[in-house]
Amino acid sequence: MKYVLMLHVPTREPYKLMSWPQEDLQAHLAFLNSFNEKLRKSGELVEIQALTGPDQARLVRAGNEGKPITDGVFPEAKEFLAGFWMVDVESPERAYELAAQASAAPGLGGEPLNMAIEVRQVMSASEVPEERP
Repeated sequence: MKYVLMLHVPTREPYKLMSWPQEDLQAHLAFLNSFNEKLRKSGELVEIQALTGPDQARLVRAGNEGKPITDGVFPEAKEFLAGFWMVDVESPERAYELAAQASAAPGLGGEPLNMAIEVRQVMSASEVPEERP
């Protein structure tokens, strides 16, 4: 079963990695690299992506004749999606275990960040409900 583990980062708390002391930044990145390598070696990693911050995001809606209308930067929120892992695991419990491991990445002073990781199963085409008349 495939799951997406989405890393949500608080916007009002310090996760601005580039402002961290070099030692803390290196420990955080080493942890993530090690976690990613474990997923690769176990064969559970399908894909991993990091995303730009909310200051780079745009909300887009269809305007007249379907032309895109952008509303500027992403609206204020208490957290933002920083990236995700897609994993292929045997059970939801395994996906939860992996999410907990990722959540504990070290932050400032080496303290675990305990970041929110949203876990959602990826639906296959056979799982999408058919439209009813």
